[in-house]
Amino acid sequence: MKKILLFSLLITSLYSDAKVYMGVGAGYMNETFSNSASTSNTAEMGKLKIGYGVREAYAIEFSFDYLKNDSNVFSTTGKDGDKFGMNVEFVKAFDWNIIINPYFKAGFGAGYFDINHATKSSLNYGSFNLGLGFFVPITEHFDVEVGYDYKYISYEKLTDTSNQVNSNLNGAYVGLNVRF
Repeated sequence: MKKILLFSLLITSLYSDAKVYMGVGAGYMNETFSNSASTSNTAEMGKLKIGYGVREAYAIEFSFDYLKNDSNVFSTTGKDGDKFGMNVEFVKAFDWNIIINPYFKAGFGAGYFDINHATKSSLNYGSFNLGLGFFVPITEHFDVEVGYDYKYISYEKLTDTSNQVNSNLNGAYVGLNVRF
């Protein structure tokens, strides 16, 4: 079903005046884990993305995330490794003839990170993503993006008998997009 939805969105956007764009972003995130109220992680994040769409309407984005991980939730010795993820998100932007173009987005993602544990050396995770922000057009081909991302993350279990660990990740970032 997800593949059909994504394929439909891509085909629909091919017939519009859509353009390819690329962007980079950097910011901070705060992740709170469900297994303990006191376990959290606040650190830097980076984003590299490529999208297809129009700044004033609809777009689909594929992004690669880097999240610095300073927490120790899954490792028995040392700390958990940095997280790497890939996301697919549908973006809806608005052109209200003001200086900025606000947007919201929704999608899903997956990723992995290394751990120091007796049973596993890495863990995978899946996420449901929501976000909002705005584009500040500088020229026809450049814009600055200010955004907020929320991710509900579900981690792979360490063993069959271990508890499921989930987290809520909130991130704010600033980026630069180049449109072709």
